[in-house]
Amino acid sequence: MGEDDVYTKDGTVDYKGDPANKEKTGTWKACPFILGNECCERLAYYGMSTNLVLYFKLRLHQHSTTASNNVSNWGGTCYITPLIGAFIADAYLGRYWTIACFSIIYVFGMTLLTLSASVTGLKPSCTGKDNCHATNIQSAVCFIALYLIALGTGGIKPCVSSYGADQFDDADEAEKKRKGSFFNWFYFSINIGALIASSVLVYIQDNVGWGLGFGIPAATMAIAVCTFFSGTRLYRNQKPGGSPLTRLCQVVVASFKKYRVEVPADKSLLYETADAESSIKGSRKLDHTQDLSFFDKAAVETQTDHIKEPVTPWRLCTVTQVEELKAIIRLLPVWATGIIFATVYNQMSTLFVLQGYTMDPHVGNSSFKIPAASLAIFDTLSVLFWVPIYDRIIIPVARRFTGHKSGLTQLQRMGIGLFISIFAMISAAILEVVRLKMVRRHDYYNYEYVPMSIFWQVPQYFLIGCAEVFTFIGQLEFFYEQAPDAMRSMCSALQLTTNALGNYLSSLLVTIVTRISTRHGKLGWIPDNLNYGHLQYFFWLLAVLSVINLGAFLLIARWYTYKKAVGTLR
Repeated sequence: MGEDDVYTKDGTVDYKGDPANKEKTGTWKACPFILGNECCERLAYYGMSTNLVLYFKLRLHQHSTTASNNVSNWGGTCYITPLIGAFIADAYLGRYWTIACFSIIYVFGMTLLTLSASVTGLKPSCTGKDNCHATNIQSAVCFIALYLIALGTGGIKPCVSSYGADQFDDADEAEKKRKGSFFNWFYFSINIGALIASSVLVYIQDNVGWGLGFGIPAATMAIAVCTFFSGTRLYRNQKPGGSPLTRLCQVVVASFKKYRVEVPADKSLLYETADAESSIKGSRKLDHTQDLSFFDKAAVETQTDHIKEPVTPWRLCTVTQVEELKAIIRLLPVWATGIIFATVYNQMSTLFVLQGYTMDPHVGNSSFKIPAASLAIFDTLSVLFWVPIYDRIIIPVARRFTGHKSGLTQLQRMGIGLFISIFAMISAAILEVVRLKMVRRHDYYNYEYVPMSIFWQVPQYFLIGCAEVFTFIGQLEFFYEQAPDAMRSMCSALQLTTNALGNYLSSLLVTIVTRISTRHGKLGWIPDNLNYGHLQYFFWLLAVLSVINLGAFLLIARWYTYKKAVGTLR
């Protein structure tokens, strides 16, 4: 995609100046390459991260709490770095080149991680299967690799879903309708990768070796890069609109400079460019909204604004620029309610795994043992089950009752997911209560595992998978649709930071409850041997926080004002 491309009103590439090329680019012709890239990248990510807590515990010889917190902190970083990638994409490189550049960093990180687990001198020394010790240098190499991966994923996560949605033209009603399905199948492709990772790769890591277990994800990531480049000629690119942070700051500064200025009752008097298109590259004009009226002062014209030409946006901003800031502010309360849900979701890679590690891993009466981390496969199977059900059954049925084009609004969809997540934590807590009763009744405290099938964890995984389909996919679509056109990568990154803060909150909660519950020499809620602990208390705590969070979400959703582009119904 070159500099000579012509752009549409919403900033997408206008088929290289030839409308006849519209049929040759974008839509579902381009999406298989994007979905294939995402499937392979997620296989690499989950193939490396799903079992990471056990790698830390068994190979780096870390305490359960330390291992859990390290996974949470690293996972949180993976969802903070998208802010870097998103800024670069929206301001300078565009989504295509951002994905391409950061993918290379990702491959380097995966390769280094593989070497740290397989090359003598870099890998921890072991005297038995689980009796390993890592030197400071070996641990450092491992963590350098992991944080290179975190940086690499920062340029991919916020851009890929938005880049796929960019392939559908908002000005074309037929294409716009198909965009909603894209988000469902995008998340479906993520979970195809996760399915393979949580089954095949976790088994390889536990039973063959960590070198091969990390090497396969590294190779898969290389395939992801090749898949993405293969579709280059079919992609529609959106033009970067310059620094979004600068534009937001300009509105704030201009508003405070004019804090004594009255906003006219007739909003048509507010400043906007006379051209049909917005002055912001890659963005449509936005209609004025009534709320957050203080920031309208930035668009009020005064005599001093035109003393110097051209008009400086640090004193006078267009209505569209003001509405960009309003749109971001309106997103923040909805964004905040995603943090508790992300904390619940995070338990699958930490405390669910440690809980499963204490249970009978045998499949039936056979000698085959399923790794505790592989139970995440049931979360994936739940997503793969519910995505087509939602796309093909729930949407058409709901559409008949609501009259909404998507069946449910994005906020309604997210609320249902938050409600379901409460029951996932209740299920996990009840299971732990039953497990500990068995431990105490039969004195199983020092057994390798309790003779209670690990498959009793399936309901909690399945419920989280169902909640994901409603909440996470709803968030993907909501933050894309409600984002200003030239800030879609930034808003996708904003949505992803809920996962980061969820990881950090999980780590913080574990640290707090451990510090409080271990006072006076007690073992606490989450000791190294969970048979002596009270893990169910932590799950009950998350269930209560989820109920409070749902109540807050319902209040916020009730008063939310949707963004409206000029010339659209909504």
